[in-house]
Amino acid sequence: MGESGRGGEGRVLEEGLVLRTAGSEDDVARVAAFNGAIHGSGVDPFTRHLFLHHPHTHVEDLIFVEDERSGQVVSSLCLIPSTWSYGGVRIPAGEMGIVGTLEEYRRRGLIRAQVALFKRRLRQRGCLLSHIQGIPYYYRQFGYEYALPLEGGLRLELRHVPIPPDGSITFRPATPEDAPILSRLYDAAAADLDIHAVRDEATWRYVLTRSAGTEMEREIWILQDRAGQVAGYVCAPKVHFGDELTVNEVSRLGFDGAVATLHHLKTLARERDKPGLRLTLPAGCTLMRLARSLGAHDLGTYAWQIHVPDVAALLRALGPALERRIAASALAGLTRDVDLDLYRETVRLRFRSGALAEVTDLGFTGGGSIQIPPPQFTPLLLGYRTREELHATHPDLRIAPAWRLLVDTLFPKTTSFLYTAY
Repeated sequence: MGESGRGGEGRVLEEGLVLRTAGSEDDVARVAAFNGAIHGSGVDPFTRHLFLHHPHTHVEDLIFVEDERSGQVVSSLCLIPSTWSYGGVRIPAGEMGIVGTLEEYRRRGLIRAQVALFKRRLRQRGCLLSHIQGIPYYYRQFGYEYALPLEGGLRLELRHVPIPPDGSITFRPATPEDAPILSRLYDAAAADLDIHAVRDEATWRYVLTRSAGTEMEREIWILQDRAGQVAGYVCAPKVHFGDELTVNEVSRLGFDGAVATLHHLKTLARERDKPGLRLTLPAGCTLMRLARSLGAHDLGTYAWQIHVPDVAALLRALGPALERRIAASALAGLTRDVDLDLYRETVRLRFRSGALAEVTDLGFTGGGSIQIPPPQFTPLLLGYRTREELHATHPDLRIAPAWRLLVDTLFPKTTSFLYTAY
């Protein structure tokens, strides 16, 4: 309990303002009501469901500032846990979400104080990465850098959607009983991505039973073939950017399934008086490739902002993925110490016969053959930008010619996309 007996943590920030973590359902309800007032009515039930019913959250991950003079919640953010797969290696991550402050309490350092507590929670939770769908620029001050694709996508005119050659594919709404098959279909589609979020069957059940009426409400349509067998799924969120009918998640689809899906979405869009389709999906999936072939307009993409709390710890965890990249390259059997000078610290990767034997933080050393500014290391590590792309805009990324092939081998461009865990 907090110092005054409320919440899971209590620290006075200034007279009357106390930083807390939630410690009860009442705390969750109060923060949820605040979030609904700040962000929109659907965020109230979303917050309550997320911290009272999601299989992987803790109430203590809900952080807020209370004005004890009025008992009012005046600022809040939260940690939403998830698991990523990076080249087959599972990594615990923590999303910073639902960030907001009452206007009259802004510019008083309340978010900064909550972010400091958030980062302590990351360490306590063992999170090796943190991500946020944040507003532009603001979160750079807390060590976040754009490093994975987010939203954007394609806009397809309804008149460009073809009629399927036959009616062999039908659609029905998903039910909670579909959780096991949806989980398998999700895993199959995620296997096409180098970096993706893991979503287990329990999380699917949460999505199927706790999204209605919240900011995250979505329609999930199951594709069935003539024999009644499930052939895929597609998701359309109720809340989204733009006026089009938006699609923000899809399983693997064959060509016929993709054509049938676009036609089904076109029918829904016309029924709802929507001007087109908006696809915010992995660039390489069949639905996106088909839409591009039909003349879809590229909307560009935003990006997830990523923070790495401990570079050495993350690289240590990613060892098996880095070893596989070395083994599949001309550097197979590598025996060498690789010093990554990140200016403020140097991290040594000790390879012996192709195995990553040790990862050590050497602290500040200065100089070295591989020098990478800390913000640029995150998009390089996650394969969002190549060494050459980063060097074109950041001349202080300095890698000696003899080391460039090794850096390119360890940190290649990746195919990545994150679906949320809620």
